Amino acid sequence: MGRDTERTKRLLLDAAKAEFAQYGIAGARVNRIAENAGVNKERIYGHFGSKENLFNAVLAEAMTELRQAVRPGEGPVGEYVGRVFDYHRANPTLLRLLMFEALHYGDQLAGGDTRRMEWYRDASYSLAESTGYTESESRQLLLTLIGLGAWPSAMPQMARLALGAPSESDEERRSLRDFLVAFAERATAR
Repeated sequence: MGRDTERTKRLLLDAAKAEFAQYGIAGARVNRIAENAGVNKERIYGHFGSKENLFNAVLAEAMTELRQAVRPGEGPVGEYVGRVFDYHRANPTLLRLLMFEALHYGDQLAGGDTRRMEWYRDASYSLAESTGYTESESRQLLLTLIGLGAWPSAMPQMARLALGAPSESDEERRSLRDFLVAFAERATAR
């Protein structure tokens, strides 16, 4: 692909990421995406074929960024929870995209993304190796650890209700992170 083609694709992906994170799949509008990208809306169809395929591309890219930043099985289990916590605090858009994926597709994956299934399978294998849990237990552990790290960012109103105040100060965030890391270490100690 030529430079302009790659640039156009990048502009569309960036504009679409913001649009989908704000409005979801059903609420997103290709006209707004094209306008915010500064390109003709026909370029969306030329590059991606449909709005759903564009969402799939945005989500796949966001998940690749997560996979590169946060890897289970590398270091202590608690630190994995800490990395998940830190990632979602710094990158709230991914959780919004995942929530909109769930609202739109239920328990199915956008675009039938088998790469994500393979990655999570491999992640649970890594956890099994590093913790001594069985394959089945490590899958359950992976879901639990992701929930521990992601839930405060996914549901900030629930964090506020449970904690009694917004967790916006650096000290409060650090305290919650430290608690989650220590909790995960204690919970998985054998």
